[in-house]
Amino acid sequence: MSAAARGRRRLGAAWRRRRPLRTRLALAVTSAVALVAVGVCTAAFFVVRGALYEQLNLSLTQSARLAAQHNPDSGPDTLAGECRFLAAPACAEVVPADPANDPAKPYLLPVDSATRAVAAGRHAPFYTDIVHAGHPTRMLTTDYAKGRALQVALRADTVEKGIGEAAGWLALIGAAGVLVAAGLGYWVSRTGLAPVTRLTATAERIAATRDPRHRIELPPPGPPGREDEITRLAGSFNTMLGELEQSVTAQRRLVADASHELRTPLTALRTNAELLARGERLTPEQRERASLALGRQLREVTGLVNDLIELARDEEPQPLVEQVRLAPLVEHCAEAARAHRPSVPVQVRIRGEEAVVVPGVPARLTRLVSNLLDNAAKFSPAGAPVEVELVSRGGAGRAELTVRDHGPGIAAEDLPYVFDRFYRAGAARALPGSGLGLAMARQIARAHSAELVAEPAPGGGALFRLTF
Repeated sequence: MSAAARGRRRLGAAWRRRRPLRTRLALAVTSAVALVAVGVCTAAFFVVRGALYEQLNLSLTQSARLAAQHNPDSGPDTLAGECRFLAAPACAEVVPADPANDPAKPYLLPVDSATRAVAAGRHAPFYTDIVHAGHPTRMLTTDYAKGRALQVALRADTVEKGIGEAAGWLALIGAAGVLVAAGLGYWVSRTGLAPVTRLTATAERIAATRDPRHRIELPPPGPPGREDEITRLAGSFNTMLGELEQSVTAQRRLVADASHELRTPLTALRTNAELLARGERLTPEQRERASLALGRQLREVTGLVNDLIELARDEEPQPLVEQVRLAPLVEHCAEAARAHRPSVPVQVRIRGEEAVVVPGVPARLTRLVSNLLDNAAKFSPAGAPVEVELVSRGGAGRAELTVRDHGPGIAAEDLPYVFDRFYRAGAARALPGSGLGLAMARQIARAHSAELVAEPAPGGGALFRLTF
């Protein structure tokens, strides 16, 4: 490809990129429909032209047959010569193969070597367009007798006029087709890209207002699978906006809840720090109590911040994923729970294969089970056991872990919210904790493709079911 051609192609591509999509679509539709209209009109012109000339050729053939019948053995001469008039019969003349046999009177129609070849039998009959007496004329040269040819001619004015009229009408129809194509292209681009226009306007509005609550208006739903691509794109964009709105809402709620939860311990920290700053005014017992309170509050704030960092993690880092045996992990978490709360016994029962394994991050799965055990132990009265059961479901990575306590249970109005961040039921507000343990447990479960649900336990208490 030459440099000039490459330059023209780059120029054309740059022009297309600068044009709006609606303009390019309208031009494409207009060009396609106009090309079809022009092609149809051109084909129709040639069909009409061929039909008119075919009719004229048929008339010439009939005239030649009549001339041969009326003059069965005529010598070289003009048989009829009045074809300069429209209503006159065809001109006809007999031409010999040898010019030496020509009559003294000149021929009315032009004679050439092809005519002599037809007379000699060396050339097939043929048609010729000539001008006779200032008028367009169609002439047939055919064989007549041995060594002679017959030339017949008719005026072609009506045929030429018909062809001109057909060309005019077809040109008018083609122009009208181009105009209709332009209107159709504009209509298609306007209606077909209307959802894209609304999508663009919605995206610009969201970018300007930072409010993801806006949606694209969709047409009434039709039969399943009958939506066009633009409608599906708009629906997918609305779904994405819904997810974005939920994410933004959850982020704002997390920030608000974290600010609320941090306000109290930070205030207590500041108070104890200011109190210790005036340590000379305190008794040793008061300084000891303030120091212990300050350390406890620092641990609470540190734990809360660590929990928030854990909750900010959406998925597990893949390099840390390994095959984890659940039975030893559950036993380890149970031992830690017994050491943390000696007054609450933890009973573990394993059914099925003890070697069941699941892919995951061991530290995160340990945190998940520990949170469930800590929550159950917190609500269980002293001496009431926490029952842990691990059941293998007979497949690789298929298992179910249940943790049950014998506490007050979960009220029906609290059940939908137990896994929400910072949510604490009325009965739990006086107990220690930040309200993030169960939220973190569910997030870890989802990151490991597991399902964690809460339900009332038969006979009282709460039951948490973790299904891998």
